[in-house]
Amino acid sequence: MKDATQAANVSYYDYIIVGGGTAGRPLAATLSERFRVLLLERGGSPYGDERVEDMTRFTDTLADTSPGSPVQRFVSEDGVINSRPRVLGGGSCINAGFYTRADDDYLRGAGWDLEATGAAYRWVEDVVAFHPELGPWQAALQAGLLESGITPDNGFTFDHLDGTKVGGSIFDADGRRHTAADLLRYARADGIDVLLWARVAKILFNVRAGRRPVARGVVFHDSKGRIHKAYLNARRGNEIILSAGALGSSQLLMLSGVGPADHLRSFGITLVHDQPEVGQGMSDNPMNAIYVPSPSPVEISLIQVVGITQVGSYIEGSSGARHSASARNFGMFSPQARSFPTTAVLADGAAGHCAPEAAHAGGHRARGGDDEAARRLGLPRRLHPGEDPRPASTGHLELRNRNPDDNPSVTFNYFSHPEDLRRCVAGLSVIERVIQSKAFEDFTYPSFSMETLLNMSTGFPVNLLPRHDNDTTSLEQFCRDTVMTIWHYHGGCQVGRVVDTEYRVLGVDALRVIDGSTFNASPGTNPQATVMMLGRYMGLKIQSERLKAEGGKEGIKL
Repeated sequence: MKDATQAANVSYYDYIIVGGGTAGRPLAATLSERFRVLLLERGGSPYGDERVEDMTRFTDTLADTSPGSPVQRFVSEDGVINSRPRVLGGGSCINAGFYTRADDDYLRGAGWDLEATGAAYRWVEDVVAFHPELGPWQAALQAGLLESGITPDNGFTFDHLDGTKVGGSIFDADGRRHTAADLLRYARADGIDVLLWARVAKILFNVRAGRRPVARGVVFHDSKGRIHKAYLNARRGNEIILSAGALGSSQLLMLSGVGPADHLRSFGITLVHDQPEVGQGMSDNPMNAIYVPSPSPVEISLIQVVGITQVGSYIEGSSGARHSASARNFGMFSPQARSFPTTAVLADGAAGHCAPEAAHAGGHRARGGDDEAARRLGLPRRLHPGEDPRPASTGHLELRNRNPDDNPSVTFNYFSHPEDLRRCVAGLSVIERVIQSKAFEDFTYPSFSMETLLNMSTGFPVNLLPRHDNDTTSLEQFCRDTVMTIWHYHGGCQVGRVVDTEYRVLGVDALRVIDGSTFNASPGTNPQATVMMLGRYMGLKIQSERLKAEGGKEGIKL
């Protein structure tokens, strides 16, 4: 790895991969086994950065809006506060660490070979996945889910199974994060150059009348603003591959002239290929939280236990994240909260939810008699109906300007489809049963009704949306008003719309997109395992295709 300021003004490679994130890193490591690869990452290194490596810094990191932060905040047009990674290793550097595979039906539906995907998952897991040890609060959550009928008990597994399970984690026993960046250990050192703080401005194309445009290089800027160019070597089969994520890949295609013609022309962008589907089909997995104060101390934990229900919602929980500076600034807990007998505060995205934008928008406070309870208890931890596994609501992405460093405009249309709303309401009902279970009784106040907890939960400024008086009496309204992200957004360059089944961009040559932007549906769980797997899977497949084309008999066994 080196800073992009050290890069040559002009360079040549077999593959140029834009984005050193969850897909780009395993893809680059795999292709480097036989080819010369340039990996361009717009952020810095995760190594030695406590914001990334230390589990207890999770909430603070999401709140860090400094220029060198591994997180770049954005707010969707829906008014939901979100984050995108800006660091080598991508989303695996800033997420809650849950690791689990997609189910076989999803893999088959994507057209992937089951044996090959299994091998690719194991390749990833040998480096980054661990078996978490449950503390008392997570163990109570597991038992509460089973008592509430979320069965069978699947124990610990990487597999995606209905019922209650303990999933994998990319945090080790010491609470240290392992990320997609660690997959560099598989790379051939002489086959790869990794440039940090390399901000790609656009893809360069050869455009000739009567012929398909051909990607031939990229223009990128270093941290001092100097311009560099990297080109593909003159060898058949060489390609540029976008792995810039669900926001970045669509945005970069548009900035390079591949996208809806009228939209691009409105920004003065020269049209290379009219592709109206770029930026379409955007989805985000919605999350709604119930904050549950505890009379007993709880451990610091992120996502370890999950209840995969028959009603279409997932129940997950986090606990004990330390008070963040941003939360204190909102006045959400009083001096009494420091001595209150619980170590739990808002975990799993606390600062990301209680963001400055929400505070400035006048975050709604708990009403009536519950207001005093909220102040007294401070910020409790939450149970949430995790994510609707495959949201039916979809939106779109557009450019705001021509600056690749700025966030594009994205709309997810949360709960615009009634099925998503139904799943949320059903999930809240499951959470109520867990809270009232005997297994969870040491971590709840029996005097706090579900309506009280709903009222308290509406008091946290989790988004920029207004609240309504019926939030505690209408679960549908509660879902709409308190919607958050679980950071699993996808789409924008979907298979069959923007890329083919081999992830080649339709209508142009020598260009692919390999990342979560190509997903037509969420894997139904944290996608990081599947995105890392996809990088390895497609790296081997590309190698095999090229060997066959160049005279090899069997190519590479996937």
